Amino acid sequence: MPGGRLTHGDRQDIASGLAEGLGYAEIARRLGRPTSTISREVARNGGPDGYRADRAHRATERRSRRPGPPPRPEPPAAISADGRDPEAVRAFAEEFAGLMVQTGLTRMVARVFARLFTTDSGRLGSAELVQQLRVSPASVSKAIGYLEGLELIRRERAPGGRRELYVIDDDVWIRSWITSAHTTEMWAQTARRGVDLFDAGTPAGARLDQMRQFFAGLSDNMSGGPDAALAADVLTVLAALVHTGAPLTADQLATALDWPTDRLADALRVAEEHPDVSSPVALRRTAPDTYAVAARPEWLTPPQREALARHRPHPTGHPTGPRGRGTQGA
Repeated sequence: MPGGRLTHGDRQDIASGLAEGLGYAEIARRLGRPTSTISREVARNGGPDGYRADRAHRATERRSRRPGPPPRPEPPAAISADGRDPEAVRAFAEEFAGLMVQTGLTRMVARVFARLFTTDSGRLGSAELVQQLRVSPASVSKAIGYLEGLELIRRERAPGGRRELYVIDDDVWIRSWITSAHTTEMWAQTARRGVDLFDAGTPAGARLDQMRQFFAGLSDNMSGGPDAALAADVLTVLAALVHTGAPLTADQLATALDWPTDRLADALRVAEEHPDVSSPVALRRTAPDTYAVAARPEWLTPPQREALARHRPHPTGHPTGPRGRGTQGA
């Protein structure tokens, strides 16, 4: 019951919550207990990484059988010099870490980052992290190396000493966004090379083309998209293909538009990598270095496409609808 001693089932729930990456506050809410009860239980029985429900329950039973002084009322949590409840700060850092675990970070990396991020100075040394997280120096070092690889933290020397500090800068999220944007653009470019290799008309090529469109659109949203002049060139190329009504090679397009080849190449690249610029139509390769324009399939439902296909002109010049077929035999 809430307020009483933790049961074996409660401890199993605590262990499950830690395995899921939940913070102390969330585990406490689920059990209907104070956050301080959960944090003391975990700290007393191996810490977040070493907590085991069965072992913690046996240890508690052993302690309860030992004679001791009569229990005293628990003093209120100490308040730090900055006016914050250290237990509440610790619980929030664990909850913050749990959120990052759900996005794919390992628990130790997330805990180190959360402690650095929730420290006013934004900088801590290895010894401080080891003490606060109650883990080994090797665990901290490994997590720091991973965070450095993501460019989320950096190292610096403590003033007037040789001690190394790990620092989070105020622009960490901007730099993280830029790194993500570059990575997204790399995915789009790799998929584009795959489309060229496999041909968009094959199942593998079509799959890669969908991947290219997705990451190109995502990169477009993250970077703000191409500038207005380049977007206008894309629309001009598409208008030329619509006007012609037939596929054209890059050389034919450059000649007809009286453009330098590099200008046309930039327009074709943007049209392929940023399909939202040309929506609801899209550039399609019908052969190597040959282009046409087509409606983007997501704008029409399958029944709509089927109905419209009945009105498509037949190669003989007769309509393909029911009346056209009836008049051919008349």
